[in-house]
Amino acid sequence: MAGRASSAQPTDQPSILRVAVIGAGPCGSALATFLARQGAEVTLFDDGRRPELLVGESLVPAVIPILKRLGIEEETAMLGVLKPGVSFVWSPTDRFSFTFARFAPAVPPYAYNIPRPRFDDALLAKAVAAGAHQVVARARLEPAARGGAELALAPETLAAAPRLGGRQPDLIVDATGRARLAARVLRIPARVGPRNDVAHFAHFEGCRWDDAPGQVIIARLQAGWSWCIPLKDRLSVGIVVGREDAARLGRIPAGRLERAIAVDAWLSAIAGGGRRVTSVATYSNYQLISQRGYGPGWVMVGDAFGFVDPMLSPGVFLALRSAELVAEALNPVLRRGTTPSPAELASALRSYAAVQSAMLAAWSDLVAYLYDGRMLALLRAGRGWMDGGSTFLKSAAQRHIERHIALQASGVRTTSRYSRGLLRMLGRRGLRGIEPAELAIR
Repeated sequence: MAGRASSAQPTDQPSILRVAVIGAGPCGSALATFLARQGAEVTLFDDGRRPELLVGESLVPAVIPILKRLGIEEETAMLGVLKPGVSFVWSPTDRFSFTFARFAPAVPPYAYNIPRPRFDDALLAKAVAAGAHQVVARARLEPAARGGAELALAPETLAAAPRLGGRQPDLIVDATGRARLAARVLRIPARVGPRNDVAHFAHFEGCRWDDAPGQVIIARLQAGWSWCIPLKDRLSVGIVVGREDAARLGRIPAGRLERAIAVDAWLSAIAGGGRRVTSVATYSNYQLISQRGYGPGWVMVGDAFGFVDPMLSPGVFLALRSAELVAEALNPVLRRGTTPSPAELASALRSYAAVQSAMLAAWSDLVAYLYDGRMLALLRAGRGWMDGGSTFLKSAAQRHIERHIALQASGVRTTSRYSRGLLRMLGRRGLRGIEPAELAIR
């Protein structure tokens, strides 16, 4: 296998950091864009496959500043639908709706619902336009034999990228999503969350929609939960259920989704008369976080590092934010103009891994509040409190609580110690006799 880049370079020219990004999903393409703009030589491996459907169709407001920095918000707006907020339907009498504009300017006043394959293609085009070299090939990694790095491109992968000149890159980025290519090669285990769910979803036409255009609806089912995400001329309808409950719905994904819609009165009212226009996509292995996300000469980004849950739609934000964080961590290395060692790269990426781990932990905690019923119990308690008679202090306290919940769920301050502490305290003392288990998702 070819060794690392030769040190025999012209002394009057700065060294260029050579990066191989494996995977052209949102985080891979975004990182390729940021690094290419900063002067790195980026090779972006893309296997050329785009599934008909991809999970992650609904964005959170915190993604808007990143789209602006990437210069892709205009394309996102053209292919997507403006998302004004989220509604939670937990029972015939428990429905809570929020608009992001209500919490502006602390929260961007909107987000988008997007057709993921087209969004991913737009991000890939942005990376190529920034100077990344796209290689349409299925990349393979193997343990590095020398040079201080832990990972290397397999010989056939290196040969597929002529711009690398037969030399291993300085940094390998695993952006392969839940395939977790680097983790598999290096045998890095993952922490698995408490849920053992499976999701089935598809796009429908001709559905009944009485809510605001673009408003995302999350609804509790008898077992599990569902989503409805309005897209242009279509509605994405999905269910998330435990594996045993999924088996009871039917043998195949299409039958399970059809049955779930038929037996739930609220979901049937929306999609029961609709026509499915795509295949049914299936996702599993939720709540999976790698126990190590970086090392000498390599780093994981996006879902390869960790995937929390589709609840609250944090996936694309976490992917794009991880790309930003890695680019920021590498910026001093690029400005220095000398080729770093694998150990130096690992040292530079340590702060990124700590922040990404903290974000994954915070989102996991927030999602748990919805699954175990505490979030909805808190909202119900707050509503009951206000129904008892409004006063200035009550109104101010309720606005303060809802604002900090919104700051976390929007992605703007998910890791805020104060916001998280407030939610923990209220979850213990502010439920006013309401039992969260009654509102939990089975």
